[in-house]
Amino acid sequence: MLLQFEVTEADEGKTIRDVLQTAYGVSRRLLTRAKYGGSVCLNGAPAYVTERLKKGDQVTLVLPAEEAESLVPQPMPLAIRHEDEDLLILAKPAGMVVHPTRTHPDGTLANGVVAYWQAKGESRKFRPVNRLDKDTSGLLIVAKNQWAHEQFARMQRQRTLGRTYQAIVEGLVADEQGVIEAPIGLRDDSIIVREVRPDGQYARTHYRVLGRGEDMTWLELHLQTGRTHQIRVHLSYLGHPLAGDDLYGGSRERIGRQALHAARLSFCHPRSQEMLTLTEPVPPDMAQLIGQIESRDGADE
Repeated sequence: MLLQFEVTEADEGKTIRDVLQTAYGVSRRLLTRAKYGGSVCLNGAPAYVTERLKKGDQVTLVLPAEEAESLVPQPMPLAIRHEDEDLLILAKPAGMVVHPTRTHPDGTLANGVVAYWQAKGESRKFRPVNRLDKDTSGLLIVAKNQWAHEQFARMQRQRTLGRTYQAIVEGLVADEQGVIEAPIGLRDDSIIVREVRPDGQYARTHYRVLGRGEDMTWLELHLQTGRTHQIRVHLSYLGHPLAGDDLYGGSRERIGRQALHAARLSFCHPRSQEMLTLTEPVPPDMAQLIGQIESRDGADE
């Protein structure tokens, strides 16, 4: 990975290390990697990170190539929505696991991405930013280098990574919009199932009604925190489990998986500092249910 910048007047007099860490989010770990196997250059010449900068100086940080991911490469179709030197953003289909687990050792999105990179002659680690459950569809960010992954971790801590979902829940949600603020933790009798509990982690979900059917509600949801199964747990707690989510009280009568889709991502690109927004339409199984809701809305008008 290569990171270059020109020193501004605001950073004049600061050390290379100070600017790399504060302005560009380069961690101590990355600086150590650059020292042993990479390089730090000032105006084209090797430099110490303690050197002071002047306006107009050119600083270049080069990190050594990473070891190849140990996952087995398995070529598969990938719905790539954006790619640059730092990011790969894909639309994950429902039913696909993101990363190998004990019960899903291969055939995952990670295996497919590693095969894609290897075919391009690239050696990278698989670093998903926003993890999606197996049966949740939609947009997923993969950081292509350690620096980018660290920047997204910072965005998540500062809650500046915008994540918007669409969902179909059972029953009619009364309020047009609202906030679910309830701590989430593991249920005592399970290593998978979460629940709202006083000793859980703080969690906050915003929702807005997009449409109502006879016994279903179409919602837009915005995550302020990112707890495991957060939307699924919060909506079940609200009394409106996701359609198809039998783990949290929903029925699979209408759809064979939880009706949850990561529809929109919005964030400031860590390198260019430009706002990047991507949207992904809901897949056919959810679109069919939304169509029933929309047709009922139209009949009621």
